[in-house]
Order: sequence, then C-alpha cells, then structure tokens
Amino acid sequence: MGELLVRIAMIGGGYVGLVSGACFAEFGLHVAVVETNPDRLSALREGRIPIYEPGLDVLVETNARAGRLTFGDDIAQAVAGAEAVFIAVGTPPRNGDGAADLQYVHAAARQIAQALTGYAVIVTKSTVPVGSSRRIAEIIRATRPDLDFDVASNPEFLREGSAIDDCMRPDRVIIGLDQKQPERARRAEAVMQRVYEPLKKIDAPLVFTGLETAELTKYASNSFLAMKISFINEMADLCEKLGANVQELAYGMGLDDRIGSRFLNAGPGYGGSCFPKDTLALSRIAQEAQSGCRLVETTVQVNEARKAAMAGRIIAACGGSVNNKIVAVLGLTFKPETDDMRESASIPILHRLAEAGAHLQAYDPVGMDAAKSLLPPETTYCENALEAAQGADVLVVLTEWEQFRSISPKDLAQRMQNKIIVDLRNIFDPAVMRQSGFSYLSVGRP
Repeated sequence: MGELLVRIAMIGGGYVGLVSGACFAEFGLHVAVVETNPDRLSALREGRIPIYEPGLDVLVETNARAGRLTFGDDIAQAVAGAEAVFIAVGTPPRNGDGAADLQYVHAAARQIAQALTGYAVIVTKSTVPVGSSRRIAEIIRATRPDLDFDVASNPEFLREGSAIDDCMRPDRVIIGLDQKQPERARRAEAVMQRVYEPLKKIDAPLVFTGLETAELTKYASNSFLAMKISFINEMADLCEKLGANVQELAYGMGLDDRIGSRFLNAGPGYGGSCFPKDTLALSRIAQEAQSGCRLVETTVQVNEARKAAMAGRIIAACGGSVNNKIVAVLGLTFKPETDDMRESASIPILHRLAEAGAHLQAYDPVGMDAAKSLLPPETTYCENALEAAQGADVLVVLTEWEQFRSISPKDLAQRMQNKIIVDLRNIFDPAVMRQSGFSYLSVGRP
C-alpha cells in the first residue's frame, strides 16, 4: 500500500499492540510502538518476535526495515507529532470478581497526558468496560487541564492464528466517539478516517458509534461466540445420548445464514485470552448495571464444568483408572496456530490426570515452552507426536493442529501399548480408527 503521512503511537507491544502496529505500518502509517518491558523491547529491536503469530515476523521485519515501524520505551518521543495514540496494554481479570483490571490503562493515560505537546486522539484498543473511555478523558484532563485532545474507543477483533488477516481484511472496524460533543466527535472522526483510509479501498465497514456502544460491542461479540461454543458442546452431549452426530448437526445448523458455521465445533471447552476473560467481565458489567445477563453467566459455568468433565471421560475410557498408565497428549494450546496457553482446556484436564496417577507424554508444535509453568511438573515433553505416543496406554487429542490429522493409524498402533484414543477435537475418522483396531472415542459422534 502507498505510504501515508499519518503518524501514530501504540502504547503496549504485546499481542494486540504488536499485531495492530505492524498492520498499521503495512498500511503505510508511521508507527512508534512503546514497550516498557526491557526484555520484550530488546527482542523487538533485534527482530525477535516474543509471541507466535503466523506471518508476524515477516511483517515486523519488512516495516521496521522500511522505517515505518519503530520500537522504544520513551512515550514522549513516540507521541511527538502523532495524530492518534493507541492504548493497547493488558486488562487482566481482577482477582476476586473477574472485572477487568484497568490499572495499566489508567497509568498509560497519565503518561500520555504528560508527554503530549499537541492535539491527538487517544484511542483505546485494549478491551475495557463500558465507561472506560470517559474515565480516560477525566484522567487526562486532571493531569493536563491545558491539553487539547479527544478520546475514541476502537476495540480489536483479532483471532489468534489469523490476526494479520483479521487486521488487514476486517469484517468491520468499530470506532466509538463522544457523541455528546458533536463538534469534537467530528474532529476525532476525521483523524480516524485518515488512520483507516487504506481499508476503504477494500470496502471494509467503518462503523462509527458512541463510546459506550463501541466498548460494549467487543464484550457482546465475544460472549455471543462463547455461548455458541457452549451450545454446540451441550448438543454434542445430547447427540451422544441419542445416537446422533454433532458434526452433521452443526453442518445442518450452519447452512442457515442466520446461524453460520463458525464456532460450531464441539470440543473440551473454550479458552484463550479473550472468551474466558470477556464473559466474566460482561457478567460483572451487567451486575454493576443491575441488568440480568444470565445467558452469559450460564455460559461461563457450562464451560468450566465441561473442562472438568473431560478428564473423567479419559479415565473412563481407560477402564476407570489411569494410575501408572501412560497418557499421550497431542496439543496443549487453547487452539491451533498459537502458543497461547491462557485458560487452555489442557490445564485442568492434565492436572486431574496427573492427580489420578497418570504419566503424561505431551507434544505441541509451538506451545510447550509456555506450557511448562502451567502443567504438572512431571509432564514429559516430546519432539513429535509419534514420540508422545510411544508406549502409551491412551492417546488424547486436545488441540486440533493440522499436522495431527495426517498421522497414520498404523504408525500409532505400532507405538502404543494399548490402542485407545480419546479424540476431544474430532480430527480423526471414527471408522478408519476402529478398522485399525483402536477403541476410539470422540465428542458427540457415534
């Protein structure tokens, strides 16, 4: 894309900030990423990407070499001449109630206020509760009463593993403005139109709305998708009771364009950095507003119960005990194409199996380093899937990495001690596995 004369600053070089910053630079904008963690900053400056996201290394290298993407820890230097300053710091769940912890967002707002020398739009990219943008404005005004600025909410909708495509070719871009001040909203909108100018060429919808609506849209979207996952998981359980096939059921449902086919894959429960956190946060937002949000609250409960139940399925498949048995584990991350272990179903499942006396032999293509501090310390990490299967009494599929689908049943049978497979991601063909002599159990399929 042609280079644009727009400068922006991105406060935070984590997943959202780094991916968004690299994509903005690819649009042709000049992007200064501020990262205060010295190890992460050093890695970024040396061209080492501290997170796994397909294609991100190339995108960062290309734009850094072109001078459009820089990394530093000096906010004043980063915001100099910037038309928009994006806040992309973490908002982890607060201990005790699940509400989003905004301490890093508020700290960033104060630092930005102290550093700015001219007008800019302060844009919240982090996922924040409703009212956060107005609170940021209050913090900035209290810090610098003389400062000329506006605020905007621009939530991200990045899927780990396909985040670059989501950023470069988004379904929509949501931009919240302070519609209570129409003149200021128009000024801020003009800046955001310039920032997202390249997306107009591919007809990506730019949806301008109020601050509160934009903030709530992120939580509502993720919570709806989480409900969709929990719904199909409950349908899988029903299919098992009635002899139906959840994959065929999901296909039939998904052909209805009011429903759609995405997020209808039955499994051990959702995880990751967004769905667990955002469903809890939305429940808390609704409680504080004294407005019922029972569907979301139930979704959270159903998902936690499902993860806990999966270990029981594995133990039952082994005749009621895994004590001193070798359990081969394929996949640890919450989904494929990422190294993210946050809230992964593998964590409670494998801890339960270890407590029951199982010996765990695990393999994940990219997630093992991140997994080691979260999984039972006695877990053995293997070089590949077949090594994990060596001598196993049961093989469990926890993440649907594409490379696992092509594993030969014959190769598995030659390495495993007992031919039992518990496929919690439905990646194998039941008929093929049973013809190969396996006792094969999947999710919601006869």
